[in-house]
Amino acid sequence: MVTLANVLEAPLQPCPACGTVAWTDAGQVKDYSITREWFTLKECSLCHLKATYPQPNEEEIGRYYASQEYISHSDTRTGLINRLYHLAREYMLKKKFIWVIKASGMESGTLLDVGAGTGHFAHFMQTNGWDVTALEPDEKARKVASEKLGLNIQPLEALGRQAAKTYDVITLWHVLEHVQDLSGYMDHFRSILKSGGVLIIAVPNHTSSDAKKYGAKWAAYDVPRHLWHFSPASMEKLLARHHFTLTEKIPMTLDAFYVSMLSEKYKGNNVFGPAGGFVSGLQTMLSTSKNVDQASSVIYIAR
Repeated sequence: MVTLANVLEAPLQPCPACGTVAWTDAGQVKDYSITREWFTLKECSLCHLKATYPQPNEEEIGRYYASQEYISHSDTRTGLINRLYHLAREYMLKKKFIWVIKASGMESGTLLDVGAGTGHFAHFMQTNGWDVTALEPDEKARKVASEKLGLNIQPLEALGRQAAKTYDVITLWHVLEHVQDLSGYMDHFRSILKSGGVLIIAVPNHTSSDAKKYGAKWAAYDVPRHLWHFSPASMEKLLARHHFTLTEKIPMTLDAFYVSMLSEKYKGNNVFGPAGGFVSGLQTMLSTSKNVDQASSVIYIAR
């Protein structure tokens, strides 16, 4: 069995967002949710993209997702935080639908959802008139989507088989941070989008108010499942480097509550954690109303 000790620890390559080789140590973060292992964060001095180091290879990464508590794959409702997640998801499905309609200017079209999880967004779009292709690497999540929603989600390997100029919209809801080959994915998205097509990416923001508050215990670091940790500056660099034009940034305000509650749990605040997380999420939401770059998670819309 491959262990973390023999995962490749070669020097990091040039920053995939800006192309420079200017990595500095940015502290250590623990995998609080599954393995309790520690990882280093490397930060690009120019654009402030952070990278988890070392990054587990394809053979090793699976065990870091192997938990019933990993909600995007299991759809579990166990525990207060996961039940709140489900309530928030129902609200967010409608919001995501509106964002897609507004960004694309279309009532229906072709949509590729990458990293579909258990398929609820893809199913919602499909039932509202969109021609949806959904991809998800986790077999268990695809099975849940099939059993609960009757949705046929394809393995992620099908991404390479998508034809050029096929999609009006490509969505990645908290997915790009999991992708090892950022440059390869971005180039491929460019090739399979139609002329004028829209790329919608939602990722956590390590320069957010809640990230600054919780530091190494900020739950959205979620190492090593999250290989990359974006700031607005690094995302803008990544998009521009692959010939996308950023048109809008939107805060995902509810993420701050979920992330803050988990962060309180990681701090060991099991008694008052939900209340403390709610207060922290509210503070982040209020700061976001003045500056989207303070949001716990940011949606980037690009063409």
